[in-house]
Amino acid sequence: MSFSFPVLVGDIGGTNARFAIVADAGAPAVAFEPVRIRQFGSIEEAITRSVLSATSLRPASMMLAIATPLVGETFRLTNADWVIDPAALIGRFGLSEVVLLNDFAAQGLAALALGPEHLAGIGERAVVDGRPKVVIGPGTGLGIAFVVNVGGKWAIIPGEGGHIDIGPRTEREMAIWPHLRKENGRMSAECAICGRGLQNLHQAICRLEGRDAGDADASEISERGLAGDDPAMAEAVSLFLTLLARVCGDMALLTLAHGGVYIAGGIAAKMLPGIQRPRFREEFEDKAPHQAIMRAIAVNVMTHPTAALEGLIACVRRSDRFSLEGATRRFRR
Repeated sequence: MSFSFPVLVGDIGGTNARFAIVADAGAPAVAFEPVRIRQFGSIEEAITRSVLSATSLRPASMMLAIATPLVGETFRLTNADWVIDPAALIGRFGLSEVVLLNDFAAQGLAALALGPEHLAGIGERAVVDGRPKVVIGPGTGLGIAFVVNVGGKWAIIPGEGGHIDIGPRTEREMAIWPHLRKENGRMSAECAICGRGLQNLHQAICRLEGRDAGDADASEISERGLAGDDPAMAEAVSLFLTLLARVCGDMALLTLAHGGVYIAGGIAAKMLPGIQRPRFREEFEDKAPHQAIMRAIAVNVMTHPTAALEGLIACVRRSDRFSLEGATRRFRR
């Protein structure tokens, strides 16, 4: 995969969009202020007003990570009103092509792009070069992707791993489980390990104890739970991190991810003090009979505020490092 420079790269989520332009493979990227999606009627308007008005560079192609499945010829964002129409973008901005990938696949690219200064290690374990990696990110939902080296190139394998089943292991968890909201009667990982999942855990704990959960959002539960000034919130955060650690361990076992497990997203960055507590690593490694394998696998939290954008930038600069045919859609003029 190669690109016509300059390349505009974009990380388009459910709330914010972040853009940068890479003039050529050796040039530093020019980043722009994040865009609140609801403030613009379309991506074309946002690019015109917030990107092109701030630079003399004009893109010849685009690579956009978008928060929606890549099905069809136009793509409505799952949690926002923008419709991404590659043909319209090509016509509007005179592009040679538009490359789309799922937003979480860009986090997979970030796992390859970020340096140690933007990775917080959970336990002192070494990454083994060339071995499979797992990227997992609790946010609006729960994203999971695998990064695998095939013939000297890195392939990003996105999926719907956030919808795997999870269940209770301790007596306390078994008491909480009946009070959790399920998805058509099924308890998926995403029902607990994301923003609304944290709220779900807190409300279930309050129901079990016969107390009013109030209307606390995930941010409040996280902050007060980590501080320990509310018992139900503290237990919700503890269970959230326990379940996240177990799912990280499950995903690591699938590919023997000696290239490392990378935890992405703003929720993980805010909860870093909790992830750094010994219990997280203990739960991650508790995979009998393979504890020895798990003890050797590195776990890192990605702390860069625009990690996905950094992954996209790295990809367009050195596209020869990647094999993304199964994770992207290309639209040409």
